[in-house]
Amino acid sequence: MNDLIVHARAVRKSFGRNEILKGIDLAISAGEVVCIIGPSGSGKTTLLRCLNRLETIDSGRVWINGELLGYVEQPDGTLLERKYDDLRRQRQGIGMVFQRFNLFPHMTALENVAEGPWKIKGEPRAAAMARAGELLTSVGLGDRTDYHPAQLSGGQQQRVAIARALAMDPRLMLFDEPTSALDPELVGEVLTVMQDLASSGMTMAVVTHEMSFARTVADRVIFMADGVIVESGTAEQVLTNPQHQRTADFLARVR
Repeated sequence: MNDLIVHARAVRKSFGRNEILKGIDLAISAGEVVCIIGPSGSGKTTLLRCLNRLETIDSGRVWINGELLGYVEQPDGTLLERKYDDLRRQRQGIGMVFQRFNLFPHMTALENVAEGPWKIKGEPRAAAMARAGELLTSVGLGDRTDYHPAQLSGGQQQRVAIARALAMDPRLMLFDEPTSALDPELVGEVLTVMQDLASSGMTMAVVTHEMSFARTVADRVIFMADGVIVESGTAEQVLTNPQHQRTADFLARVR
């Protein structure tokens, strides 16, 4: 388990009487890119939210970077919930990019990216701003540092959101359908940044409907339906030669 960044075991999550995750087992190794595909309502987003504890799981275990997420296991096997500051420390190692960009509208792109390192990690403001400028340049927005979100296209806002997540120096990046809110002509610029990030060795879990991206970038593709992992394998195995009829039917619809 030493090289595992994500290890989820028997994870279950319900909202009321609706069970969304039905005993998920998942392992993601350091540097691995895993794309998660499946129909709406299959549990993909909920799974991502459980991996950074935006949602608490009902049962099971999640380890991130070798550490039990959200809890400390006692010698007798019972779980003690982590204190807020300890949970915040854990979550700093997990970057998350949402469907909607969730930028602070009153802040510039530079301020949005620098906010976390400055206010949460306690870095000097000047150092946080300098690093933010470097990150914005790395996602192709070095000339947009002083722009507010309303002055940026959707693709540019999403690239700011990626830079903001990277500013916390995460070991794991979670992407929840990061291109689904974008006009088609803007999708490519975000996927290019994500592809570059994957090439750099970042560990990534990506919920996506972009099959071409999954085919090109993913080390592994997972197909989810009805709260379970139906099929998992290389992009070639899952996208070209699926072993389950449910996977084949889904791919036929999205092509």
